[in-house]
Parts: sequence; C-alpha cells; structure tokens
Amino acid sequence: MHTSTAVGSPERGSSSDPARPVRTRPRTRPVPRVVSSAALVVLALPALLTAQTTAFTGATVWDGTGAPARTGVTLLVEGERISAIGANVSVPESATVVPLDGKFVMPGLINVHGHVSGAWATDPGADPRDRIRQDLLLYARYGITSVVSLGDDRAALEVAGSTTTVSGAAGGAHARLRASGPVVTARTPDEARRVAEANVDGGADWLKLRVDDNLGTSEPMPWPAVEAVLDVGRERGVPVATHLFYLEDARRLLEMGTGLVAHSVRDVEMDASFLEMLERSGVCYVPTLTRELSTFVYERRPDFFDDPFFQRHALAREVRRLEDPAVQEGFRVSPTASGYREALEVAHRNLILAHDAGVPVAFGTDSGPSARFPGYFEHLELWMMVDAGMSPADALRSATAVAAACGGLEDVGTLEPGQLADFLVLDADPTRDIRATRSLERVFVGGREVEGVGQPGGGAG
Repeated sequence: MHTSTAVGSPERGSSSDPARPVRTRPRTRPVPRVVSSAALVVLALPALLTAQTTAFTGATVWDGTGAPARTGVTLLVEGERISAIGANVSVPESATVVPLDGKFVMPGLINVHGHVSGAWATDPGADPRDRIRQDLLLYARYGITSVVSLGDDRAALEVAGSTTTVSGAAGGAHARLRASGPVVTARTPDEARRVAEANVDGGADWLKLRVDDNLGTSEPMPWPAVEAVLDVGRERGVPVATHLFYLEDARRLLEMGTGLVAHSVRDVEMDASFLEMLERSGVCYVPTLTRELSTFVYERRPDFFDDPFFQRHALAREVRRLEDPAVQEGFRVSPTASGYREALEVAHRNLILAHDAGVPVAFGTDSGPSARFPGYFEHLELWMMVDAGMSPADALRSATAVAAACGGLEDVGTLEPGQLADFLVLDADPTRDIRATRSLERVFVGGREVEGVGQPGGGAG
C-alpha cells in the first residue's frame, strides 16, 4: 500500500448538538429534476477516469445523515465515488492510503442560492466560460463543492452542461454547477413565458423570478407575469425559485406553487398560519442572511477583512474597491441600507421560527454579485445561522444533506457508499464550534483534490 502523510493537530470547540434528520414529504407540485450521475459531473474531471482506489484513514467523520460523528473511520474512494465507510473497512493492497488521524471529515458544503458570472475570476480577460470556472474554483477552495446558481447568463448554462476538462488558471477539480439562466423580470405574461422557455431550452435546472420592490425603490413584477413563469415550470417539469421580501408575497407565491422560497421573509415575523402552510407544502426556505449583511457592512472596513481565512483567497481587487473611502461613503448614505439592516434582524427571527416549525431550511447565501465574496460568505452564513439560534450540527445539515434534497442534487450531501466523494478535511470539529470551519485544510470533489485550498494567494487579482 502507498502512504501519503497529513500534518497538523486537532482543536476542539465548546459544545455539541444532535443533528436533526431530513424530513421527507409528499409533494403536490413538480419536484426538482434529478439528473443522472453522468450529468452531475465535476466540470474538471477528465473525460476518462481510471478507477483508482484511495483509503482515507483514521479521521473523525460526520457523514451528514443525522448520525453522530464517528472516530477512527476509513473512507474508501474508488474513482469518483465512496465504496465503503466505517471503522472496519478492508483496504485493498493496491490502494493509496492517506492517513487523516486527528482530522475531521464532513460532506462538502452545498449552496442552493449562489451566483456565477465570472466576476470573481483572477483573470478577468479570459473567455466567459473560463471565468465562470474560476468562480467555481474559488467556491471549492472554501469547501463549497456544489452551487445552484439562481440567476446567471447563458455562459453559466453552457458550463453547467459541459463535460470537458478544465484547463488553464481554473485547472483541476472545482465545484459542481446547476444553473437557472437569467432571472425572469418580465412585465407581461408573454415576455415572461418567452424568457422562461428560452432558459429551459438552454438547459436550465431551475427557473428564477423576482417578486420585490427593493424597499419601495422599484416596481415589482406583475402577478400575471409571475403566473406565466410558474406555468412554464409546471409544463416543462422545472422548479421555480422566487426572490421575495414580504410575508404576504410569500404567502401568495406558496399558493401559486413556487418551488423554493429563495430568501428570508424580512418585513415581519412569520405568523403561525404561514408557518403551517410552509411546513405542509414541503417547500424549502433559504435564509441568505449574508445578502442583507452585504448591503451595509462596508460603511467602514469590516473586521472580517483581517481574518486570515478570508485573506487566503479573497479577490484583491474587490477588497481594494471596498476599502475606498468614496465607496464606503456610498454605503453610509444608501437610502436602503438602514432598511436592510433592520430586515436582517427580522430574518434572524424568521430563520428560527421556520426551523422550529419543521420547515426544511436550505443553505444559501446569494453570494457572487459584487461585495458578496464567494466561498467566504458561505462560512459567514453558517456562523450567522448559529448565532441566530441554530445548533452547529443543524446548520451543517442545512448546508449538506438538506441542501442537496432541496436543490434536487443527486448523490451528494452525505458520505455513504455509492455517493460521490465530495468531502472536506478540517483540523477541528465544527459540530462543536461552528467557527472551526476556518480550519479547512483540504477539499475533494469526486475524489479529486482541489488545488490551492490551504495556500494563501489564491485571491490575487
């Protein structure tokens, strides 16, 4: 057997919380399309894979199923999939052995509301598809191994459907991608139908629409146009995710058949009748707390700019832009910043109300647009979810098994035989202390290691 060594020693946090099982419910509307494992490819994988066997041994493994973490576990990976996991796994003589004694292993994080546009590429002059792949590499370097992009251009649909090997600056394994195509913001039913059908014809896994007036600064999408998008989703078997803000809009969208509440309700606390309606529907609720944070936190230089974990891969040109006094002044005088600051407090309370009511809370951040740093914002979101009142284990389940189920993603979200080998290696246990996600050392997507995870300098640009 061949041996590879690991370095470092574990750190432990202060508390432990039981995980909560994913609840399954019958659905009364089309569920997210589940594609074959052949279609859910790692975009960076070579066209032909040799079924190399690797045994990751000795780790403490939290598998995302709801079971407690287990010590002294061997994770056996053949090709891109897990073939065995447990304390008494037989390791073939031909296997490469990677000792992970003292390390913590968990499933890769899944973001069911992100965005990829190529705006975070270190090479902004590259082809649009290569820039998107660089965005996906950035996500993966922070441990986000799958992204559902709810609002992107046609290039993202092309990348999501690609099976070619990534080359150049984005070479190597990176995050998986599912995409919605452009957000539907049409004013008429005919226009809404045309855009939605074009997205589906282009390979969209989701449709995305906006029902929001941006705190009174814009006109919301008319309801007949909203209905037209939902009709296309029903006809074509594609789920519809809805951007919303107000409780009454959320109530109406549930009645109309939305497939995902893609943001927090942020105007008022959700009442008992709505929570019962939401729980009964089986529709998932996505908090996106960091979206609100990004609207006001840059009024001055935020503390997280000094976090070495942030600095490891944060895009330097965006950091410089947000440190500009003129840009910070723009945040201070923004007519909506104070409103979104208050909305964040409402979102915190509604997150816990939804969670306690048994609603499936799916992990999502709305990261990807300017000022919302892909990868790091996912860790911020986890920390904020726990600060709001979720246990670390429940927040992590939201970002793994629950997110996979809510996003319609197959073969990811848990570490079990037959699942794709998407997993993280950390130096400390985030089920005890959620901020231990900072101790991320290695990331694997489909059994292939993501390059540059632990080295600083990945955010040059």
